[in-house]
Amino acid sequence: MSHRVEIAETQQVFMVAPGESVLDAALRCGVSLAHECTFGGCGTCRVRVVEGSVSYEDFPMALTEAESADGFALACQARPDSNLVISVARAAESLVPARRAAATVLSVAPLGPDVLHLRLALPEGEPFQFEPGQYLKVLLDDGSHRSFSMASAPQGNLVDFHVRQIAGGRFTSQQLPALRPGDRLDVELPHGTFSLRKEDYRPLLMVATGTGLAPIKSMLESLMDDPDCPPVWLYWGMRSAADLYLHDEIAGWGERLYDFQYVPVLSRADATWQGRRGYVHEAVAADLGDLSEHAIYLCGSPDMIRDAKQTFAVLGAQSPFVYADGFTFQHAGG
Repeated sequence: MSHRVEIAETQQVFMVAPGESVLDAALRCGVSLAHECTFGGCGTCRVRVVEGSVSYEDFPMALTEAESADGFALACQARPDSNLVISVARAAESLVPARRAAATVLSVAPLGPDVLHLRLALPEGEPFQFEPGQYLKVLLDDGSHRSFSMASAPQGNLVDFHVRQIAGGRFTSQQLPALRPGDRLDVELPHGTFSLRKEDYRPLLMVATGTGLAPIKSMLESLMDDPDCPPVWLYWGMRSAADLYLHDEIAGWGERLYDFQYVPVLSRADATWQGRRGYVHEAVAADLGDLSEHAIYLCGSPDMIRDAKQTFAVLGAQSPFVYADGFTFQHAGG
């Protein structure tokens, strides 16, 4: 049978047909819900079930059993078992609606073995606002898009990105390296609800793998020289030392952040590496222990996010203060 869904913050109501996901029904009825990958890998569509219950054909990767028990669900995979009231809390706040624009390429330069640094200028006279942690869509000629998190704090009309090149990727490996200063890219921004919550007033634990560093960098840049900046731990997981494309720059962030600790962790380090080895979430667990007082930001591979959530829950991490953005191939670009 069909079920009624109400969004607590907006009182919007829509019906979900038998076998239909909450997200599919919302989009069919013209109700906007934040989403990206649509297959349960990124966590963008996380909502809280205030009343009623949901189930899944296959339990999604970007949700843990503990989060589910705390009332969270992924709208793209959740099927209602009853009428629902859901909360989209962060999505319903004052996040700026996305707009399209013609951006100008300023530069494309290598950052690491397979990472490019893209700098864009948005149109002047049309101020674009975004929250640190959000992302932009590059709109392609065939109607598809590629999504990239902003790697710089909101400031003027200049925006930076860290783009991992996907082998054989039509945009990241073919079109992007061919771009020259002055070229145009059609973009849409801002998107996503993964963003810095200054209202939490908690010590910050930032955990990233790969170019999941980009939105974390945007967040931390926005806190630099802020007298209210809380203590910050940044753990960045990579395979080898050559992959740590911003290692030296990050090491200097402590001069502008209050009580900043940076720990790079390598999973495939060679004999010359003197730092931490293994998986990044395991290094966090070994170092910090009790995580009940932290606001935790996870960005990178869905596998890391899943493992980190499970490990951190045992250490007391509170689901309402764990924020995640999983970089699937669809999200990171191809």
